Amino acid sequence: MIKFGPSGNCDSFYAEGFSHTEESAAFVKKRGLDCFEYSFGRGVRMSEDKAIAIGEAFQAEGVEISAHAPYFINFANPDDEMAAKSYGYVLDTAKALKLMGGKRVVFHPAAQGKASREEAVSLTEERLKILRDYIYLNDLQDMTFCPETMGKLAQIGTVEEITRFCKIDPIYVPCIDFGHINAREQGSLKTVGDYKSRLQYMIDELGMEKMRHFHMHFSKIMYSAKGEVKHLTFEDEVYGPEFAPLATALKQLDLQPYIVSESAGTQAEDALEMKITYEKA
Repeated sequence: MIKFGPSGNCDSFYAEGFSHTEESAAFVKKRGLDCFEYSFGRGVRMSEDKAIAIGEAFQAEGVEISAHAPYFINFANPDDEMAAKSYGYVLDTAKALKLMGGKRVVFHPAAQGKASREEAVSLTEERLKILRDYIYLNDLQDMTFCPETMGKLAQIGTVEEITRFCKIDPIYVPCIDFGHINAREQGSLKTVGDYKSRLQYMIDELGMEKMRHFHMHFSKIMYSAKGEVKHLTFEDEVYGPEFAPLATALKQLDLQPYIVSESAGTQAEDALEMKITYEKA
């Protein structure tokens, strides 16, 4: 089934007097949403007891939980010691998420740095093969690891690059962030066909079995010549992209992703708007 939910807690969550992630499960469920993404963006600092308590709360409400690994992962770092830290960030996220009862780990693959594009992409690909080996060694292969399409031109994470990485092993499934794609491609996503062309490419390359329930981020994003600048809300009428044509594309292609709203402060509200738009499509 297709799922909709927020990334982290929105402004209204705190405005209503809530403060703990355990409370997020009921908050999300009450709004008719189905999933929630917890961010370890600043690092994985959570006790086992806390992770288990969060998992129990989400299981009780029937809301699926995923997790975003720390933002400072960089598998194209030329320093092997720094790259080793990136393996740890992904594995630590997966271990915490497993205690929380979730199965999807999202991560930013890499930054280009001073290397050529192909050098950085090839190094990232080789490091993701090593990460795969660590995942199996840690008995985490029942989880899904989602390299994300990125919004800045200096980051590794075009549609083609993420597709390449996801061919490494069945554990890798794309996280397609359409706000990021739109930002790095300077407003390229406008029509149903624009969305379908990207999705059909990935279906052709990766197969429908891997793509049917892919992971997805969506938000409107301000961009400059260098790509992503900042996340916006659905009230933005300048930058986009719009969700309605994507909803139609998903239905026409029979795709049922896990859709996470990354709007700036209105994640739950915009996730619900996407769900309503999809049901009307």
